[in-house]
Amino acid sequence: MKGIFIVLAALCAGFVVPAVQAAAGGGNVKITPLGSHDGEFCARDRALVLEDPDGTRILYDAGFTVRGANDPRLGKIDAVLLSHVHGDHIGPAHQPAANAGACGNPDFSVSAIPNSNTVNIVVGKKAKFLVGSDMNTFFAAKVKSAGGDPAQVQLVRFGASGKIGGVKVATVPAVHTNAVGPEFLDKALGDMLRANGLLADVGPAVGYVVSFSNGLVVYLSGDTGITAEQDVVVRRHYKANLAVINIGDVFTTGPTEAAYVINDLVQPNSVIASHANEVATKGGKLIPGTKTEAFMKAVKVPVHVPLSGKTMEFGGSGKCVSGC
Repeated sequence: MKGIFIVLAALCAGFVVPAVQAAAGGGNVKITPLGSHDGEFCARDRALVLEDPDGTRILYDAGFTVRGANDPRLGKIDAVLLSHVHGDHIGPAHQPAANAGACGNPDFSVSAIPNSNTVNIVVGKKAKFLVGSDMNTFFAAKVKSAGGDPAQVQLVRFGASGKIGGVKVATVPAVHTNAVGPEFLDKALGDMLRANGLLADVGPAVGYVVSFSNGLVVYLSGDTGITAEQDVVVRRHYKANLAVINIGDVFTTGPTEAAYVINDLVQPNSVIASHANEVATKGGKLIPGTKTEAFMKAVKVPVHVPLSGKTMEFGGSGKCVSGC
């Protein structure tokens, strides 16, 4: 009782005691890219592991470059996020070993069809699978078929959120298509769609806003073009202070468009480049004349290049404090 009176007296006097400060969270969020070649930023790199100070670990867009559920870089995975079902994000295959093939043309010879690399990781890690749009029913069936529990799949539609440990996950709109390739479907249905030049749509693609226990709020753009929601929803409502944005052009925002999103719409304190669709580095150093360099020159806040296996740490303000 004496301790309670001390805390109440301190609050009434306008002071915040250490126990109250601790409740707000602290520490750094660790973000580790899992690309195709150690220490580089290569053509098919998308995957990130984001680790909260409380130890919660989230895998984002495994794609081709995570080497299945047994990839030693994964460690414990509590939840998996997938922005959409295109092959370079869901993963029809993966590398047989670290650094297989070239940075511009990795060796993805280990097939994950019909489950996908993502589903195999969800099942192998017994992780929650947070998806938006209409992807939940498709993936519940896929997870069950691969030997997992359909209840691992959790729907998080626009405006809703899910919780994993001390981490809150919300979906936000992405301007992109989102159709499943025939190779992931029942053969009869897949053959019928293929014969008619069609794909199976599973609703709009999504991005994510992930709020960590130390105050860091990360916008994961997924594949998207410029959209007003990056201002209205991501900046004004969620107040994202770190962004991971796709800069590859043709299929997503290019360097100029992505720079506009960062400078004028989201306005975070720093940004991680992603999905460049190019060999962006050699020996861990940025290659002049790349789209990644063009993006870095156009952006007004610090830009961090995701070198595979190199962990970056971010404080609650969205600024890198280590590894960048």
